[in-house]
Amino acid sequence: MKAALVGADGELLHQDRRATGRERGPDAVVADILGFAADLRAHGVRRYGEPASAAGVAVPGIVDESGGVAVYAANLGWRDVPLRALLTERLGVPVALGHDVRTGGLAEGRIGAGRGADRFLFVPLGTGIAGAIGIDGRVEAGAHGFAGEIGHIVVRQQGAVCPCGQRGCLERYASAAAVGEAWAAACGDPGADAADCAKAVESGDVRARRVWQDTVDALADGLVTALTLLDPRTLIIGGGLAEAGETLFTPLREAVRRRVTFQKLPSLVPAALGDTAGCLGAGLLAWDLLADTTDPSSPSEVTT
Repeated sequence: MKAALVGADGELLHQDRRATGRERGPDAVVADILGFAADLRAHGVRRYGEPASAAGVAVPGIVDESGGVAVYAANLGWRDVPLRALLTERLGVPVALGHDVRTGGLAEGRIGAGRGADRFLFVPLGTGIAGAIGIDGRVEAGAHGFAGEIGHIVVRQQGAVCPCGQRGCLERYASAAAVGEAWAAACGDPGADAADCAKAVESGDVRARRVWQDTVDALADGLVTALTLLDPRTLIIGGGLAEAGETLFTPLREAVRRRVTFQKLPSLVPAALGDTAGCLGAGLLAWDLLADTTDPSSPSEVTT
């Protein structure tokens, strides 16, 4: 878990992190979130002389943002957690609840790599692949909270089975986890991961280059589908795979360029905020609750 105090302009005033403790079960995770938030509130009082004005929290899985409910998260083991109500009761301030990827995308769009863009698409490449669709400083959740799930665009007909039930989903070919799997099989080292593959590409390893090119081709296919539908001005790539830098971005830009016909090429850039994006985005959600009624000189809100 990451937490922060965030100023009205997105300034990171204080940050902290703790283990999620998911091995102790979903109820313990919720209790830890509430305790972490309360500790951060107390720090704000000690440091700034007054409590945070609002709170934002970003969680993975299926999120009912309007209802304030963490509906389901497989890796945390929870269902239908009224997290907004629980935090509101604990902290005594307004609370916003968001999806982790969309919240990170909000921060990247407003104060990160997409700053100034009226339309952007944020795609983090990690264990899986998701997306955040940015429109005029907001992130679109969709009618049912599933907007931006680019990882489940089918890019290889009758391809590898995905846990979602489809075959050939993008995240089965271009997530950091998928690259690690493919490289481990190619090099014979079961402990190899995506970062190892990127290093091998840079050193000229032919097997690694083959794995990497397959990844780039699948990712470009998915991204072109997305940009055809959404027409973003800026395409922001983040997550662990993006840490490969130009080893990824140079061939990816070329692969996307080769695939477009009538579409306008967006700027394709790396994410700027790293693993602080979710915290900062949660802070922005909290400030949005306060709108223009908050004194910008006051301290921030809690984010977890």
